[in-house]
Amino acid sequence: MKMKKRGNKKSAADYAFITVNTIILVLFCVVTLYPILNTLAISLNEGMDAIKGGIYLWPRRFTWENYYTVIKKDNLLTAIKISVLRTVIATFLHMFTTALLAYVLSRKEFLFNRSVTLFYVLTMYVSGGLVPTMLLFKGLHLTNNFWVYIIPGMVSAFNMIVIRTYMNGLPDGLVESAQVDGAGHMRIFFRIIIPLCKPVLAVVALFIAVGQWNSWFDSMIYNPGRPDLTTLQFELQKLLTSVSMQSGSASTMKNAKNAVTPVSIRSATAIFTALPIVCLYPFLQRYFIAGLTIGGVKE
Repeated sequence: MKMKKRGNKKSAADYAFITVNTIILVLFCVVTLYPILNTLAISLNEGMDAIKGGIYLWPRRFTWENYYTVIKKDNLLTAIKISVLRTVIATFLHMFTTALLAYVLSRKEFLFNRSVTLFYVLTMYVSGGLVPTMLLFKGLHLTNNFWVYIIPGMVSAFNMIVIRTYMNGLPDGLVESAQVDGAGHMRIFFRIIIPLCKPVLAVVALFIAVGQWNSWFDSMIYNPGRPDLTTLQFELQKLLTSVSMQSGSASTMKNAKNAVTPVSIRSATAIFTALPIVCLYPFLQRYFIAGLTIGGVKE
């Protein structure tokens, strides 16, 4: 007897659904990738030629001059070192303090759970203001100090809520079983909670790292007298401002066919600063996927 195979047969509605989804995803990829490729093309094009426009996915007059200008910036190596140090140190310290606070607030036996949570949530809507913050940091001797990049952001209310929400979804029996076996809260936190929270911790770690890496305003405000503590983003911002001021001089631009321009330097700095984060993402990708799918299966 011949058996009819129907399991893998797709209907017309299935093919239509797949086709529409494919078209939408292709359009989404184009919309997402085009600005990046366009920025890369402009960064590899001569500055004066880029002003004319018409550059889309490929440079019209190829050059490395924009990147040479960025790399030759004074104090660049020091700025890179400070940016890397603050990103690494802040990411680990902020993750530890935020996750520890989230664990405490996720425990139902903590009496002041709601009050403390409300206190932190209010800080998301009401800030202290720049002047009071500056006076506070001066009183704490944090100005012109490397630790001004680290200490003020030790706890993020938003990240705490994200981690706490994830912890609330973990079975209570895990903690209760560990307590019955004599484990204390610190042991439970490091041996049970942290391993189970790797997906959300990876996402939050990337949030913190990107915020630290891209920060330049605090370097300008709190460390104006310490060029040895300047960050990469602040140095590149000063470079862009300098190029913008030079571009206003007609005599300067008239005699420089291949001169860099604000548009080309802005594109080069965007690619230069985004590259480390782009290289970091593949190592965290599996945790992102786990974080997106972990709630999809219910037991």
